[in-house]
Amino acid sequence: MRLFWNMISASPLFLSAALPVFAGVTVNTPVNGSSVSSPFTLYASAASCSNQPVTAMGYSFDNSASTTVISGTQINGPASVAAGGHTLHVKAWGNAGASCVTDVAITVSAASAAVPVSALSNSNLQIVASWGLIHDAGTPGTSQGGTSLTSSPSRSGTARGFASNYTNYGGERFTLWFGDDTVAQNFLYDAWYFIGGSNAGIANLEMDVNQVMPNGQTVIYGFQCDGWSGTWDYTVNKGTATSPNDQWVHSSQGCNPKSWSVNQWHHVQIQYSRDTVGNVYYNYVTLDGKQQYLGVKVFSAFALGWAPTLLTNFQVDGANAGSGSSNVFIDDLVIYRW
Repeated sequence: MRLFWNMISASPLFLSAALPVFAGVTVNTPVNGSSVSSPFTLYASAASCSNQPVTAMGYSFDNSASTTVISGTQINGPASVAAGGHTLHVKAWGNAGASCVTDVAITVSAASAAVPVSALSNSNLQIVASWGLIHDAGTPGTSQGGTSLTSSPSRSGTARGFASNYTNYGGERFTLWFGDDTVAQNFLYDAWYFIGGSNAGIANLEMDVNQVMPNGQTVIYGFQCDGWSGTWDYTVNKGTATSPNDQWVHSSQGCNPKSWSVNQWHHVQIQYSRDTVGNVYYNYVTLDGKQQYLGVKVFSAFALGWAPTLLTNFQVDGANAGSGSSNVFIDDLVIYRW
């Protein structure tokens, strides 16, 4: 299995009685006409809307009926949207029903430009020797696996192969602990995948990152290409950190490992973020250069009692009630964080 919101209490703004603010939404960043990468920082404020005290703010893009709503008089955090030209609608609502909006025109660059130069990274994670493996008890049946380095197939000269044998839809999970960083709140998972021989035995391909936060809770950034639903899926904790209810949710974006060409490299980039209490923003996924926008916010923190750590999971779930096998290779695995 398996945008950062800093809610700041606004100080009252002292407005002249002679100059009432009727459309009181001020957008400090991004500025109108600017070029940004996704996610970008949205900072806006509104103390008054049609002379009514503001109780909530929000934003949406273009003609979308979906609005992200934040209580209070300020927005200060990341927002995500697909590459291209967009109109950002920043909104405020008064305590008696007034509604105000300011529109900002922005141009969003492609996903590959979204990693800031100050980002930290762990590169060539596929060559690290300490990959572990285990049957995922959350799947039925059984599974066994093995992993080893190979020069063919390979892009960099050294890829890692992941072989699985299963019965009754069993899933084999491969795990690598690669450091610790409790501070980072944005991640880009970047890897190349090669399905050897046949994809008939693969139901799901799962690619996760787990991170322990400063409060000791673990955030699970769970993500998979789901062959049953034909969608990209993400995980959500529908309970609490101490009493979790971990579930997969189908996104609106399509993915099926059986549609991936075999004996060919495929490029996967997944960008997600978190806030300080464990809400995760699944922003977008790019498969072979095609960006698919998700833009969803879910709670995904768990009180697991772990020491500070960063880890990544790769899991292959079987596709048959009988038995089957798969061979998947990963190369150029890089995880960026900032």
